[in-house]
Amino acid sequence: MSIATTILEQLGGGRFLAMTGCHHLVDDGRTLRMSIPRNFSKANRLYITLDWDDTYTMRFFYYRSGWISTKTGKEVEPKTVEIKTVKGVYFDMLEEIFTSVTGMYTCL
Repeated sequence: MSIATTILEQLGGGRFLAMTGCHHLVDDGRTLRMSIPRNFSKANRLYITLDWDDTYTMRFFYYRSGWISTKTGKEVEPKTVEIKTVKGVYFDMLEEIFTSVTGMYTCL
């Protein structure tokens, strides 16, 4: 079982995905990366990383990819805005912090 799978199970597994609508989950070694639908905080990405001391770091941020404008023909730079980073999170606090930052409930 990978670290990302364990993180997802600690968040609530399929129940979490069904309630929140999070998608594009990526296993990145010690990190679970996902896209978050529209929410209270305006964050559209979440990275949850397992730290060396067996706690997690949750990084909520807004990301917009770059593109080429059809009006001007110029490149529009990608944009990243940090919303909130929470360090020292224990596994039983993951759902609570997710709800407090995004306003999205993870269970009924």
